[in-house]
Amino acid sequence: MDNYQNAPTITGTFSDQDAAERAYDDLRKKGYTEKDVHVLMSEDTRKHLRGGDNLKIEHGNKALEGAGAGGALGGAVGATILGVMAAASTVAIPGIGLVVAGPLAGALIGGAAGAAAGGLAGTFVGMGIPEDRAKEFESDVKHGSIVMGVKPKTDEDARYFENEWKNSGQHVYRSA
Repeated sequence: MDNYQNAPTITGTFSDQDAAERAYDDLRKKGYTEKDVHVLMSEDTRKHLRGGDNLKIEHGNKALEGAGAGGALGGAVGATILGVMAAASTVAIPGIGLVVAGPLAGALIGGAAGAAAGGLAGTFVGMGIPEDRAKEFESDVKHGSIVMGVKPKTDEDARYFENEWKNSGQHVYRSA
Protein backbone atom coordinates (compact mmCIF):
# COMPACT_ATOMS: atom_id res chain seq x y z
CA MET A 1 0.00 0.00 0.00
CA ASP A 2 1.38 3.33 -0.99
CA ASN A 3 0.16 5.10 2.12
CA TYR A 4 0.08 2.77 5.12
CA GLN A 5 -1.69 5.39 7.29
CA ASN A 6 -4.65 5.40 4.87
CA ALA A 7 -4.73 1.60 4.67
CA PRO A 8 -7.95 -0.16 5.65
CA THR A 9 -8.24 -1.85 9.02
CA ILE A 10 -9.24 -5.49 9.14
CA THR A 11 -11.24 -6.28 12.27
CA GLY A 12 -12.60 -9.67 13.25
CA THR A 13 -14.26 -11.39 16.18
CA PHE A 14 -13.15 -14.82 17.35
CA SER A 15 -15.38 -17.02 19.49
CA ASP A 16 -12.60 -18.55 21.56
CA GLN A 17 -9.00 -18.16 22.59
CA ASP A 18 -7.76 -20.85 20.20
CA ALA A 19 -9.29 -19.14 17.13
CA ALA A 20 -7.87 -15.78 18.24
CA GLU A 21 -4.46 -17.36 18.84
CA ARG A 22 -4.45 -18.83 15.31
CA ALA A 23 -5.31 -15.42 13.83
CA TYR A 24 -2.60 -13.74 15.89
CA ASP A 25 -0.10 -16.43 14.85
CA ASP A 26 -0.87 -15.57 11.20
CA LEU A 27 -0.15 -11.92 11.97
CA ARG A 28 3.17 -12.81 13.59
CA LYS A 29 4.19 -14.99 10.62
CA LYS A 30 3.66 -11.96 8.34
CA GLY A 31 5.86 -9.77 10.55
CA TYR A 32 3.26 -7.95 12.66
CA THR A 33 3.89 -7.38 16.37
CA GLU A 34 1.81 -6.46 19.41
CA LYS A 35 2.43 -2.82 18.44
CA ASP A 36 0.42 -3.38 15.23
CA VAL A 37 -2.49 -5.35 16.66
CA HIS A 38 -5.57 -4.20 18.58
CA VAL A 39 -7.14 -6.75 20.93
CA LEU A 40 -10.47 -6.10 22.66
CA MET A 41 -12.44 -8.34 24.97
CA SER A 42 -14.70 -8.17 27.97
CA GLU A 43 -13.20 -8.19 31.44
CA ASP A 44 -15.02 -11.51 32.03
CA THR A 45 -13.46 -13.05 28.92
CA ARG A 46 -9.99 -11.92 30.03
CA LYS A 47 -10.52 -13.60 33.39
CA HIS A 48 -11.47 -16.88 31.68
CA LEU A 49 -8.54 -17.04 29.26
CA ARG A 50 -5.85 -19.60 29.96
CA GLY A 51 -3.42 -17.54 32.06
CA GLY A 52 -5.75 -14.52 32.10
CA ASP A 53 -6.04 -14.58 35.87
CA ASN A 54 -2.33 -13.65 36.04
CA LEU A 55 -2.87 -10.46 34.03
CA LYS A 56 -3.81 -7.60 36.31
CA ILE A 57 -5.13 -4.42 34.73
CA GLU A 58 -6.00 -1.19 36.50
CA HIS A 59 -9.30 0.33 35.43
CA GLY A 60 -8.94 3.53 33.48
CA ASN A 61 -5.17 3.14 33.39
CA LYS A 62 -2.95 1.80 30.64
CA ALA A 63 -0.43 0.30 33.04
CA LEU A 64 -0.37 -3.34 33.97
CA GLU A 65 -0.06 -3.99 37.68
CA GLY A 66 3.53 -4.70 38.67
CA ALA A 67 6.61 -3.58 36.78
CA GLY A 68 7.60 -7.11 35.77
CA ALA A 69 4.17 -8.25 34.57
CA GLY A 70 4.92 -7.84 30.87
CA GLY A 71 8.22 -9.68 30.99
CA ALA A 72 6.92 -12.47 33.18
CA LEU A 73 3.79 -13.05 31.14
CA GLY A 74 5.49 -12.46 27.82
CA GLY A 75 8.03 -15.19 28.59
CA ALA A 76 5.35 -17.55 29.85
CA VAL A 77 2.86 -17.21 27.02
CA GLY A 78 5.04 -16.23 24.08
CA ALA A 79 3.33 -14.83 21.00
CA THR A 80 -0.22 -15.11 22.24
CA ILE A 81 -3.19 -12.87 22.92
CA LEU A 82 -2.11 -12.55 26.56
CA GLY A 83 1.38 -11.73 25.32
CA VAL A 84 -0.10 -8.81 23.39
CA MET A 85 -1.91 -7.64 26.49
CA ALA A 86 1.22 -7.96 28.61
CA ALA A 87 3.53 -6.20 26.15
CA ALA A 88 1.27 -3.51 24.68
CA SER A 89 -0.50 -0.54 26.21
CA THR A 90 -3.57 -1.97 27.90
CA VAL A 91 -6.58 -0.17 29.34
CA ALA A 92 -9.76 -1.33 31.02
CA ILE A 93 -12.69 0.96 30.32
CA PRO A 94 -14.88 1.32 33.40
CA GLY A 95 -18.61 1.19 32.88
CA ILE A 96 -18.59 -1.20 29.93
CA GLY A 97 -16.12 -3.83 31.18
CA LEU A 98 -13.95 -3.68 28.06
CA VAL A 99 -10.23 -4.48 28.07
CA VAL A 100 -8.25 -3.05 25.13
CA ALA A 101 -4.62 -3.72 24.18
CA GLY A 102 -2.47 -2.38 21.39
CA PRO A 103 -2.32 0.95 19.56
CA LEU A 104 -6.02 1.61 20.10
CA ALA A 105 -5.57 1.45 23.89
CA GLY A 106 -3.41 4.56 23.84
CA ALA A 107 -6.07 6.44 21.92
CA LEU A 108 -8.77 5.34 24.35
CA ILE A 109 -6.91 6.27 27.53
CA GLY A 110 -7.84 9.92 27.34
CA GLY A 111 -11.34 9.11 26.16
CA ALA A 112 -12.18 6.26 28.55
CA ALA A 113 -15.05 8.23 30.09
CA GLY A 114 -16.40 9.05 26.65
CA ALA A 115 -16.09 5.44 25.54
CA ALA A 116 -17.97 4.31 28.64
CA ALA A 117 -20.69 6.89 27.97
CA GLY A 118 -20.99 5.76 24.34
CA GLY A 119 -21.13 2.10 25.31
CA LEU A 120 -19.45 -0.81 23.64
CA ALA A 121 -21.06 -0.27 20.23
CA GLY A 122 -20.05 3.40 20.42
CA THR A 123 -16.44 2.34 20.99
CA PHE A 124 -16.55 0.23 17.82
CA VAL A 125 -18.18 3.04 15.83
CA GLY A 126 -15.35 5.27 17.07
CA MET A 127 -12.93 2.75 15.53
CA GLY A 128 -14.57 3.34 12.14
CA ILE A 129 -16.85 0.30 12.18
CA PRO A 130 -20.36 1.03 10.81
CA GLU A 131 -23.13 0.98 13.40
CA ASP A 132 -24.76 -2.25 12.17
CA ARG A 133 -21.42 -4.06 12.30
CA ALA A 134 -20.59 -2.41 15.65
CA LYS A 135 -23.75 -3.94 17.12
CA GLU A 136 -22.67 -7.40 15.85
CA PHE A 137 -19.24 -6.91 17.43
CA GLU A 138 -20.85 -5.71 20.66
CA SER A 139 -22.99 -8.84 20.81
CA ASP A 140 -19.96 -11.02 20.09
CA VAL A 141 -17.94 -9.42 22.91
CA LYS A 142 -20.84 -9.72 25.35
CA HIS A 143 -20.93 -13.44 24.52
CA GLY A 144 -17.22 -13.95 25.20
CA SER A 145 -15.58 -13.31 21.83
CA ILE A 146 -12.23 -11.64 21.31
CA VAL A 147 -11.95 -8.80 18.78
CA MET A 148 -8.72 -8.31 16.89
CA GLY A 149 -7.81 -5.59 14.42
CA VAL A 150 -4.81 -4.70 12.29
CA LYS A 151 -3.91 -2.11 9.68
CA PRO A 152 -2.30 -4.28 6.98
CA LYS A 153 0.95 -3.03 5.43
CA THR A 154 0.13 -4.30 1.94
CA ASP A 155 -2.94 -5.02 -0.18
CA GLU A 156 -1.84 -8.66 -0.25
CA ASP A 157 -1.80 -8.79 3.57
CA ALA A 158 -5.24 -7.13 3.71
CA ARG A 159 -6.73 -9.75 1.39
CA TYR A 160 -4.97 -12.57 3.24
CA PHE A 161 -6.15 -11.54 6.72
CA GLU A 162 -9.67 -10.82 5.53
CA ASN A 163 -9.96 -14.26 3.88
CA GLU A 164 -8.25 -16.20 6.68
CA TRP A 165 -10.27 -14.50 9.40
CA LYS A 166 -13.52 -15.21 7.55
CA ASN A 167 -12.59 -18.91 7.78
CA SER A 168 -11.95 -18.85 11.53
CA GLY A 169 -13.79 -15.80 12.85
CA GLN A 170 -17.40 -14.91 13.46
CA HIS A 171 -17.59 -11.44 11.91
CA VAL A 172 -14.93 -9.77 9.81
CA TYR A 173 -14.97 -6.16 8.64
CA ARG A 174 -12.62 -4.32 6.29
CA SER A 175 -12.82 -0.54 6.64
CA ALA A 176 -12.80 1.57 3.50
